[in-house]
Formats: sequence, C-alpha cells, structure tokens
Amino acid sequence: MFEEKIDRRAFMKSSMAGLGSFFLLSSNEPKLSQPKASEGKGPRKFVYRVLGRTGIKLPVITMGVMNSDNPNLIRTALDAGVVHLDTAHGYMRGKNEEVIGGVLKGRPRDSFVLATKIYLPRDEKTGLYKDTATQETFSSGLDISLQRLGLDYVDILYHHNVWKRESALYEPVLKGLEKARKEGKARFVGITTHQNEPEVIQAAIDSKFYEVVLTSYNFRQKHYSEVRKAIAKAAGAGLGIVGMKAIGGVALVASKPEKVDARAALKWVLQDPNVHTIIAGFTTFDQLEMDLSIMEDLSLTRSEKSHLQRAMLTAGLYCQGCRQCLNACRQKLPIPDLMRSYMYVYGYRNLGAAQDLLLSLNLPANLCQDCGSCPVQCMNGFNISERIQDVVRLREVPTEFLV
Repeated sequence: MFEEKIDRRAFMKSSMAGLGSFFLLSSNEPKLSQPKASEGKGPRKFVYRVLGRTGIKLPVITMGVMNSDNPNLIRTALDAGVVHLDTAHGYMRGKNEEVIGGVLKGRPRDSFVLATKIYLPRDEKTGLYKDTATQETFSSGLDISLQRLGLDYVDILYHHNVWKRESALYEPVLKGLEKARKEGKARFVGITTHQNEPEVIQAAIDSKFYEVVLTSYNFRQKHYSEVRKAIAKAAGAGLGIVGMKAIGGVALVASKPEKVDARAALKWVLQDPNVHTIIAGFTTFDQLEMDLSIMEDLSLTRSEKSHLQRAMLTAGLYCQGCRQCLNACRQKLPIPDLMRSYMYVYGYRNLGAAQDLLLSLNLPANLCQDCGSCPVQCMNGFNISERIQDVVRLREVPTEFLV
C-alpha cells in the first residue's frame, strides 16, 4: 500500500531500479494505435479511445479549463477537435463554469462532452466528511453549476477530491449522484482522487456504482506502478479512466526556471492504453497546438525519454501525498494540501486556486512560527516550514485581487 513508509534513500534507489521498465508496456498489453501527424494535409487524424462502459469516444487529450478564463482559447480548442471540457463547481469561484457556459451557448449539445465536480466539506486531516456534507448540499451545488453552464445536464458529474475509501462510499454523496442521474442532470457519475489513488480506485470498483475515475497519474509518482495496476483493474471492470496531474508539478527543479517537458510527460501517461483520455490544462494557443500534435502521434522520442529519466529523479514541486509528514508536525497541519497550494502558485501561477484551497483548510492564525526547528522530514527534500510560511501569505490578499 502507498502509505507504507519509505525513506528518501530508498525512494531514490527504487526510482533508479524502475527506469529499465519505465517506458515499456508489458508484452501482454495491447499495441497503441498511433496515426502519424497530418502535416497540414487534409483533416487532422487524432487518436481516440472509448471511456469505458460509458461508450463515449474521446480524443486522448481533454481540456482542463481550471486555469483558463479565455473564451477564445476554449472556443478554438472545441473547433480544433478537443471534444471534452473539464471544470468544477469551485474553479475560479464559479467564474470558470460561467465562461464555459458562454462558449457553449448555441453549440449543438452532442458536439461536446462536459464534466464538472462537486466538493463537500471534510476534515482535511482525516479525509472524512463533516456533518454539513449532505445530499442536499451536493444537489444544490449541481443546480448552481448547471445554471452557470447554461445546460440541462452534464455528461460526467464527479464526486471531487477523495483520498479515503470511507469518503468514496459516503452515502449522502452517492445518493446525490444517483438523484442527479435519475433526474437526467448527469449522464454518468465518477470520482476524482489526487492522493492515495489505489485505495480510492479500488473503492470505486467495489462500489459497482461509479462509471468514471479521474486520477492523478504521472512519471514522478513513486508509486506509479501501483496506480497503474489499479487503473488496469478499474478499466477491466469497465470504468472509464481519465488521467490528471500528468506533468507532475510543472517545474523540473523548484529553485530553477527549467520546466518539465510537457509533451514528454503527457505522452508518458498515454503509453498506458487503459488511460482513455488525460486532462491537459493548457492556457495558451501554443500549448493547444502542442496538445493537438500529441493527439496525432503518441510515440516518445529518445530525447523525451532521456528528459523524463532525468526529471524522475528531481523533486520539483510535486508532493507525493504520502502523508508521512503528518505525525511529525506539531501543529497537525494538512501538509499535502499546503504543498498542493504551493504548487498552484509556483507551478501553475494560479493564485486564485491556491487561495481557495488555503481558505478551505481552516488553518490556525500562526503557522510554523512557534515550533523552533521543524521536525518534519519530507521524503522529497522539501523545506516544509519555509514553503508553508511562503504560501500562507496569500490568505491576507483580498480575494478580488486574484479573480
């Protein structure tokens, strides 16, 4: 299980040992269909995969709209062949769904696939829901999202950001999802997970309820082989698999401007045929063009493999979410969430998302100021105290400055 202890030296040793099979599928896995780029001659030929038992046929790259409020970029992506848009009730405090709704207005409903997510209040230390996490709250959030989007229904409705089995099977949320499906407000229901992914994916399989899993999956995960096995099992059970966090924190090394090769990182995930599509959070037209070219040819070049082999051994900004730091922290802070907020700031430059996450954590007024020497030893080598003190400054910035 992912939560087993592993020190930094063991992590590096296991990472080196894994390089030999890092880029290769086992011999019993199906070959990938990889049409070559059209080179501007005729219509572009994209690689498509079917999203499990939903039967939805999608290009292998989905637009994650979380970091973009540019309607022209979203419109251009749809026109270019990006069928699937992914958002959430809380992104940009609702503005994200409103922008998408404006773009979708007047478009044929069968010309796009729209997914949104609902998040309910929970204890960030345990991952379990609070008493205020009710079916009514869930359903009300969906109604607001539909109004913003200008839609009668979404194609996929997600139970958002789960990292405990108990929360994956939380009855009020399951009832809210089932209600949405019965009322025609959601065609399919799914679950998303950013950490402890194998446990959550197994819970989704066991539930015999969820139809789609949206999971973190990238070359930097020390437990990527476990995630891969869980994904294969879920796909075998008929669940649609959507990958996210494919670039693993953007920065190659936190203290330097060099970035992870996004093309290589996205292709790495798509070497797994059980991943039906991955969310790419592109925010520029150049990035969109890169993603379109990946959709034509998934093969990794020698230089891309070399880059990933080097990047695999750097910590960058990606928190593994192992939660081994929690017991050592004297203030019992939700360190993985704080590190995710840090990544939003210094990797994605999304200060709004970082502040939203910080404010949701119900943090004490003074963090890391009275502890003296910090006892937390991060297996990635992060200076936890320094990063926390840096990012929590966002709490003092007026929210309207970040919208």
